Amino acid sequence: MTATLADVAARARVSPATVSRVLNGNYPVAAATRERVLRAVDELDYVLNGPASSLAAATSDLVGILVNDIADPFFGIMAGAAQAAIGEERGAREKLSVICNTGGSPERELTYLTLLQRQRAAAVIVTGGALEDPKHAAAVGAKLARLADAGTRIVLCGRPPLPGDSVTATLAFDNRGGGRCLADHLIGLGHRRIGYIAGPAERTTTRHRLEGHRSGLAAAGLRLDHLVVHGSYDRRSGYDATLELLRREPELTAVVAANDTVALGACAALRDRGLSVPDDVSVAGFVDLPFSADAVPALTTVRLPLYEAGARAGRLALGMEPAPPGGIATVHGELMVRGSTAAPRGA
Repeated sequence: MTATLADVAARARVSPATVSRVLNGNYPVAAATRERVLRAVDELDYVLNGPASSLAAATSDLVGILVNDIADPFFGIMAGAAQAAIGEERGAREKLSVICNTGGSPERELTYLTLLQRQRAAAVIVTGGALEDPKHAAAVGAKLARLADAGTRIVLCGRPPLPGDSVTATLAFDNRGGGRCLADHLIGLGHRRIGYIAGPAERTTTRHRLEGHRSGLAAAGLRLDHLVVHGSYDRRSGYDATLELLRREPELTAVVAANDTVALGACAALRDRGLSVPDDVSVAGFVDLPFSADAVPALTTVRLPLYEAGARAGRLALGMEPAPPGGIATVHGELMVRGSTAAPRGA
């Protein structure tokens, strides 16, 4: 049975008028009340009611771009490129693109998808890795399927493919290949005591990059599970994790970081311990963010073509470019060898 505005009001324990104010944004509502209403909207999958129901299959001029953290250059570059590509479309097909910043919250991700469904979005672009949670994955899949049924084009950018046919196109980063490439590079230089600073354990990006790293170690007969530390994708995590790796392995010769920001934190920790990069410890990152080539020493990393992928996602979202064969394209990284990695002393 289709949920009504009254159902949402009952679930949120507010009046129908308050629900209307939250959804229409035409009257100030307390933040806690607003969150409660949006959660009820999400739980009941409330989309449209009344005269608007006849427009359920129509699409608006809106394109939603979901990101985990717009302040993170990884997401900002992709979102900016997607917006630029969408902005190139002129005339009757011109669209308004909006950034939906989830803050990494699974609940906010679902809520944004519900609200975009209510607005009959022409397209939705979902960026970044997915949460390793079957229940949440099923909920996201269901939301995307409903959007697709209403005519919304769905594009995943930097996110693993989803089962089913609701997604228009998927641009999947080869995180495993990049992780393997970094491991092979360091092993080839002679490193055998290599620490790894991983991202949050519950994210697909984290698992895939770590799997690639471990496959490179395994090929060289190395097993260094005790030298893996998980943390956030930020500088502080890189700093703290590096100190922990040095505690576990005082003779550490190399560190691979989950991304370039984490790698900068690792370099700072090594400097504070009186160690030189790369003379004492080599450091490598992942992504090749704009500052990576300007760090001192310049950071060895795997370059992901974020701008190119974001722009392609924007074109796919508007149907300006045909979907790849099978709907899925793998976006490969490129090893950028710079001054932060070198052979270990005595090698």
